[in-house]
Amino acid sequence: MARLTPPSRLYGANGLRTGPDGRVYVAQVTGSRISALDVATGDLETVSPMGGEIVAPDDVAFDDRGTLYATEVMDGRVSARGPDGRTRVLRDDIPCANGITVHRGRLFVGESRVGGRLLELDPGGGAPRVLLDGAAMLNAMEFGPDGLLYYPVMGTGDIWRVDPDGGEPERVVGDLAVPDAVKFDPEGFIVSTQAASGEVLRIDPRTGERTVLAALAPGLDNLTFVGDRLFVSHFSGQITEILDAGRTRTTLPGGLNWPLDLTVADDGTLCVADGTYLYALAPTGPPRTLGMLFSPGYPGFVRGVTSAGGGAYVVTTANGEIARYRPAAQESEVLADGFDQLYGVLVAPGGAVIAAERGAGRVVSVSSGRVEVLAGGLDRPLGVALGPDGTCYVSESGAGRIVRVTGSGVDTVADALDEPQGVLVRDGRLHVVDAGARALIGVDLETKARHTLAHDLPVGAPPGVTPKPLKGLPPFSGPQGPFAGIAAGPDGTLYLSADAEGSVLALRRDGPRRDGPRREGRNRP
Repeated sequence: MARLTPPSRLYGANGLRTGPDGRVYVAQVTGSRISALDVATGDLETVSPMGGEIVAPDDVAFDDRGTLYATEVMDGRVSARGPDGRTRVLRDDIPCANGITVHRGRLFVGESRVGGRLLELDPGGGAPRVLLDGAAMLNAMEFGPDGLLYYPVMGTGDIWRVDPDGGEPERVVGDLAVPDAVKFDPEGFIVSTQAASGEVLRIDPRTGERTVLAALAPGLDNLTFVGDRLFVSHFSGQITEILDAGRTRTTLPGGLNWPLDLTVADDGTLCVADGTYLYALAPTGPPRTLGMLFSPGYPGFVRGVTSAGGGAYVVTTANGEIARYRPAAQESEVLADGFDQLYGVLVAPGGAVIAAERGAGRVVSVSSGRVEVLAGGLDRPLGVALGPDGTCYVSESGAGRIVRVTGSGVDTVADALDEPQGVLVRDGRLHVVDAGARALIGVDLETKARHTLAHDLPVGAPPGVTPKPLKGLPPFSGPQGPFAGIAAGPDGTLYLSADAEGSVLALRRDGPRRDGPRREGRNRP
């Protein structure tokens, strides 16, 4: 069984913190959970599950009593989880709450937004104290051995420090490649991950002199020390140990973070929209990055994708934009914007772009800058597909049906579905990914006969779990939700994005083939 994507046991890996039990606690924003990793055994335990009280955690910290504090970046909250497992909300008025640390019983939080604040919070729930205001996207921070608070400013590429009891902030070092975490090694040197370059830097806080400890792929997020051992996290869910002389060792392998839509380019390359990444997948070898959040010209958090020929793609983003993206040229062009939760997208033979707008319940067409509503009043439309005669088919995930767009509205093609998402027309058959039923359904467009082509697919939410909404993270993304896309290769192979395990499935006439092993418990909202 071939594997197009390596297995990943995490839904991305964001904040890292070594807990009082010696395990590494991993915050996972899009996975909406916190896991604890034993670096000696590789055992991974879910501490705060999807659907639980902590939503979209970005960073974590502990106090001396073992209380875990978590920033909930999409909800603008900070929560405390006691050693008894009970959780309470400390504040719910901290937009883009991100980096967090505890020092001598005092709790500090930074906002990862333009105009962000650095705050000291009262663990008892009292009013916060503002240490500074107007920062350009703060992130994971830590106190140095000198008692000053060191924090990265991603928007300006700097690391600063400030006395928590008053005084002017001081710039320590600049010209960095989107520094998103600051910690200290046992010798008192700053160690910082660089999201845009993938470098792990060791910086002298007195002189600003820097040394590259390791060069990894762009997308690093945070770091922690377990004793004198250094571990870093990556957007893909990979946890890597940094050794000496630039050497590294994979502690947990990464994979796709949140595979959404799929498309097959004109050269047969399978491409996957993975939110902060757009990947090209080959039958063998690791995914090839076409672009990522910090690449020049990247259009933003990508949901829908379709090949536009000549190495270009038309994408929909979580910022409500439809864009044409040319990875090789590192440029994107916004075709239309201002939409409410775009998902599936296609390019019609005449060049018009058709997209599903979930939030507004519409299907829209964009041509030469003009937006036309093809259908409205739909219940959470997600996927779009074209038939050979040019008919547009739409999945209404809220209504549990597939409709075709007509000149006067829509007609039902298939109903009584659970939660239809990705749709595709191939050889006279409509293929539907029913995430609620965890099945791939085939509908004959002439006879309307329906067949289950594959079942027990790793898509959708786990049984008994009601995921809480992910509200998004401006300016990177608007509200985020599930979308199991589907595409067809030139040989008839069907490809499905399996969000429940972070992989891509390949289905052929001889049955399903999963490119990445089934991993229970990786289901997403």
